[in-house]
Formats: sequence, structure tokens, C-alpha cells
Amino acid sequence: MAKKKTTKTYQDNFIQEQSIIQTLEQNYMPYAMSVIVSRAIPEIDGFKPSHRKLLYTMYDMGLLKGDRTKSTNVVGQTMKLNPHGDSAIYETLVRLTEGNGALLTPLIDSKGNFGKQYSRDMAYAASRYTEVKLADICQEVFADIDKNTVDFVDNYDGSMKEPALLPTTFPNILANPNIGIAVGMASSICSFNLAELCEATAAYIKNKDVDLCDILPAPDFSTGGELIYNRKEMEQIYRTGKGSFKLRAIYRFDADQNCIEIYEIPYTTSLEIIIDKIIALAKSGKAREITDVRDETDLNGLKITIDVKKGTNPDLLMHKLYAFTPLSDSFSCNFNVLIDGKPMTLGIAQLLDHWTSFRIKSIRRQIRFDIDKKSEKYHLLQGLSKILLDIDKAISIIRNTEKEQQVIPNLMAGFDLDKVQAEYIAEMKLRNINKEYIIKRTNEMTTLAQEIQDLQDTLQNENKIKQIICKQLKHVAKKYGQPRCTEIIQEEKIATIKKEDFIEDYGIKLFLTEQNYFKKISLASLRSAGEQKVKEDDKIVWEIETTNRADILLFSNQHNVYKVKASDIADTKASAMGDYLQNLLGMEAEEKIIYMTTTYDYTGYMVFFFANGKAAKVQLSAYATKNNRKKLLKAYADRSPLVYMEHIETDKEYFVMRNEDKATVISTALLSVSASKSAVGMQVYQLKQNSSVTAVISIEHIDFDVSYYRSSKIPNTGHFIQVTDKIALLQK
Repeated sequence: MAKKKTTKTYQDNFIQEQSIIQTLEQNYMPYAMSVIVSRAIPEIDGFKPSHRKLLYTMYDMGLLKGDRTKSTNVVGQTMKLNPHGDSAIYETLVRLTEGNGALLTPLIDSKGNFGKQYSRDMAYAASRYTEVKLADICQEVFADIDKNTVDFVDNYDGSMKEPALLPTTFPNILANPNIGIAVGMASSICSFNLAELCEATAAYIKNKDVDLCDILPAPDFSTGGELIYNRKEMEQIYRTGKGSFKLRAIYRFDADQNCIEIYEIPYTTSLEIIIDKIIALAKSGKAREITDVRDETDLNGLKITIDVKKGTNPDLLMHKLYAFTPLSDSFSCNFNVLIDGKPMTLGIAQLLDHWTSFRIKSIRRQIRFDIDKKSEKYHLLQGLSKILLDIDKAISIIRNTEKEQQVIPNLMAGFDLDKVQAEYIAEMKLRNINKEYIIKRTNEMTTLAQEIQDLQDTLQNENKIKQIICKQLKHVAKKYGQPRCTEIIQEEKIATIKKEDFIEDYGIKLFLTEQNYFKKISLASLRSAGEQKVKEDDKIVWEIETTNRADILLFSNQHNVYKVKASDIADTKASAMGDYLQNLLGMEAEEKIIYMTTTYDYTGYMVFFFANGKAAKVQLSAYATKNNRKKLLKAYADRSPLVYMEHIETDKEYFVMRNEDKATVISTALLSVSASKSAVGMQVYQLKQNSSVTAVISIEHIDFDVSYYRSSKIPNTGHFIQVTDKIALLQK
């Protein structure tokens, strides 16, 4: 049996061994559970303990009505319930304020600078400079809390009581965003529009089979923006409580100033992060259209301004920024909530079920409280009605009683009252002991009896309680509901932009030297450039004019091909020597590039001529790969030395020479297309022993008549090169 690992703890000045399992159970587990249950995960009322303690303190201070008070005052009072320090309490307060804008339904009415949720660097003012009170909607958060609707528990030192939950009349758990990281688990709850949420909750209470996606279409955030709506993804979130959806910024184009103004951004990011990413993108050359970007946020709200070059397509540029910056971001949902002290990941329907059960319990407790109060009053009025028959007798009993402590027993005996009724009558003011007053009060008994009966009927009828909940939800939606902040955009309506569209399209020229130095120069720069700079013992062997959207294929002498996107290579100048391809491509030490070509769509063919008289014709599409690999092995056959290769769009003729004494002209139309890149090809030249193909020349580079050498079939033995033709070849 394996020996358990142990740790050593210091106790009473000696070392005592302890099982690691015991250490975890006694020390780590209580901490982990405390973080989960008492700090990071919200409960069914939608609040974490820190939120609840703060709001209840403000309620207890009378800040639901009246004027605002200094935030410092609130922070100090909250420390009676929350001993985590003033800075932590003030940070919690800031996030709940209307001024900060973190909540879709703010719970604190604020005055002063509370920073902004969408800004990382916009700091909030110190608590001594700001003022707060509870927002009007907190009337619904604390509704009937004084009627025993929720349990009250001792605070951390037992000096006062605080509510275990708040009796919110609407599902606050979904009305505001709530993110928390505990130990081993986390919670990330998005917010929903209050009016839509109340309507959906009422509809669900009435009919469990209702499609919540139809009434509660999508989340809503205080920072606005656009939500990219995918029905299947949203249904998964609603069903399981897990999933993600995309948010993106909203912009407008100012044609007069030639700039893009971004005025709403995703809830999950900040304007500073966005600006930093845009600047990095522009500096890397991937967004050449941008000339400047700046923060123009003011009292009117958020605004990021991007100056662009004339002729820029703003929509295309924004799609590029959506792809490469946090202007488009995802919100990951994890609806992890504490239910009766246990963390559970729930879908929206399940959350509404638990919230409805919570509200039913709260309303039943409120009804019982009202029944008890009304029953007490009814009981007192029953005693009062008994003395109506003989007021003089009651007065006489009180006046003729010699000792004060005998007044209650004498009244109880004289009118058949219990002690509570007798004390109530004995404490009445002398002016109220008249027939008119007593008749008015006893007439209330009929109304009270009916009210008590109605309350008891409601208490026993869950459907009536649900009707109360729905009525309260309708009231909240009507009084506090606001239009959506986040627009919903159907995913299928978003224009599909290819990755190539993000690449700036402009003319370039590529240069490859004999010693494998590579240059990419824009045509605009080339027009004003001087002589191309190369090393003293080097020379340019390839020049290709193309555009920045092309793919570059570089074939090496070790039968490999390297693929590079022109847009991934930085522009250079004629005065620079360029990039050394061994460093740029990661080539082997002895490897050398021997051929370069470009393509946009991988159409056409590669033709290869080998010393053994064979030729291969391979579709260029064979070099296209789905995962954009940069290096392809066995790019062409290696059984015989390569004499010539070329990329052709259509079939053409070549002058093929054998040992510089015989030649034939053949068309690539005679070659069948090979299925493999490394195919050995077809025999095109019939060779004798110790002979080989030594040169291949494209027919457009031949100055003499080649009809004498042309052959309509392969393989063939060619013809001896005529003297005049040989002289012409030697002169080339």
C-alpha cells in the first residue's frame, strides 16, 4: 500500500506530521467553500454578498428616499456588515452606480465621477467627492422586506442582522451582468432587457411550454453595440446556461472629415484596448488605410475616431478591424448560481423556475405576516366591541379599582376579555372612550374579516400567488422598462468577407537574386527608385510583377516548394539588399531557391524537364493546401536531375536539346496531366546511352524557324541542330 504524503505543521514549539489530505480538508476546503458560497457566485436574488450588504446598508440608512449622501458615509456604514476594507466596498459601490454604466439596470443613483465601464484608464473619483442614494428601482428590490419576506442572519460579529437574500419582485439575476471567479469554478451571467425579461418571466409562469427565445430574443448590454444573432447558439445558452455569442462595435462614416467614428463597443472590452490594437495593426502594415486613431470621448459619450486615406472603403476597413481587433468580441456565458447554498449551472427556464419558487415563498411569508397583523387587530377590535355594550361599566371598573395592577384583571372579569384585549382597552385615551369612536372602530371588523379570509384563500392557492407575481412583473416593466441598448443583427444578414478582402491590393515587383536575397517593392516606390542594390558578387535572376494579394511559390534545389503570401512580407526599397531567404523561409543550410512564380487562384500547370528525357505536367492546384502550410516536400520528382521548370497558364512549346548536338520541339499539350506533384513524367526524348537532356528553352525565346525540329509525337529522337541555328543559340 502506497504511503500517504504528509506535511509538517508547527504547533506548541514542536513539529507534528499531518496527512496532506487532512491538511486540504481542514485548511484549503473551508477557504474554497467560503469563496464559492460567500463571495464570488451570485444567489437567486441576483446579488453577491458584497452587493447585498452594501445595498441593505443604504436601505437601512434611509437612502431609498430623500437626498444623496457622501459615498464615504455609505462605505463606513457598510463596514459593519462587510469587513473587507473601504476600497473594496467603494469599488463594489462604483460598479452598481448609474454613472459607471456597468449595469443595464443601475441600482444606485449617483452624482460625481464614477469612471466608465468601457474605459480602463478613466479612474473614478475618491469616495469623499461623490454622492449616492438608492435608485428608484430599489423599491422593487426591497419590496416588503419589513414583512418577514426573507430570512435575516447575524452579521460577521453578531452585532446586527442582515438579510440572507433580497426579495426582488423581478428576476434581477438576469437583469444585470454578473461575473465572478471562485475556486475551481466561475460564473458569467449576461444581462437582459428589463421589459423583455419581465414579459418573458410572466409568460413562462403562465405557460411552461412557451418559447423563451421568441419573447426574450437576446441579451442586452449597457454599452450597446450589435449582437450577432445565431438562433441555435442562443437556444443552447437558454437551455444549458453555457455558450457564447458575438458582440461588435457600431460606427458611422463622416465623409466630410473622411473619418470613421465608433460610438458603441462590446461590453467585454475597453476603448484603450481597442485603440492599442488598431495602432499595432496600422504599424504592422496590415491597415495602411488608417492615418490616425484617437480617443474623442467626452460628456456626450464614447467616441473613437479613425482617420482614413481618401478613397478608403469604410465598410471593408471596419470588417478588417472586426476580424483583428476587439471591436468584435465574444461573451462567454456560464450561468452558475447558488441555489440554497449549492452552486448550479442552469438554463434560463431553470433559473426562472427557481426564482419563481423563491418569490412564491417570499409572498407566502408576506401574506402570513399580513394575516397575523390583521388578526391581531381584529382580536383587539373584538374586545373593543364588547365594551360598546356598557361603556359606563368599563369606566366604572377602571375608576373604582384601587390598585393599578388590578385594572387588567378587573376588565378581563367584567367583560370576558383576554389579557391582550384588556391591556388595549386600558391604554386607550380618555377622549376615545366614546360611543362614536368605538362604533367606527368596530365597523372595521367586517372589512378586516373579509381581508383575512381573502389572504388565507390566496395563501392556499398557488395560482393566485403567481398572478400576484405576474402583476408585479407587469408593473416593473411598465414603470422601469427601457428600450434595448444592444441591437440584434441576424448572422445570415452579415456580409461574408473573404480573408483576401482584408489584404490591401496594390502593385508590387518581386526580385530574387542568385544568392537567394529577396525583395518586395511597391510599384509606386519603384517609379522613383534608383538602381537595385545587390551584393558585389550577386545578381538578380528573377523579376516578377504582381500584386500584394498574390501567393508566392519558391522551388528549391532540394525538391521542396515554399509558399509565402506577398502580403505577409514587408515592403522594402531598391536601396536595400532585401531578405535572406534562408532566414525568411527557414531553409536548410545547403538549400537554394532555383525558381519563383506567383498565383492568385492556383490555375495553370507546372512543367518539369529532366535530364533523363522525361517531362512532367502537374496542375498548380496540387500545391494549394487548406491549412496554408508554408513548406511542401517532394514538390517535383527527384529520380533524375532537373533541367528546367516553368509555370504556364496554357500549353506551349519548348526547344529541348540533347548534349547540345540534337534538339526537338514539343508541345506540353502532348503531356498528360500527372496526379502527383512528384510524378516522374513521360518520356519525351528518346536518348542513347551516355546522353542526356542538357537544355530547355521556351519557344518564344528562339529567334530562328523551329519547324524543322517540331514533332507531333513523343517520345522522339530529335534532329541534329543546324550550324546556323547553333550559332544563333551560342549568341543568346
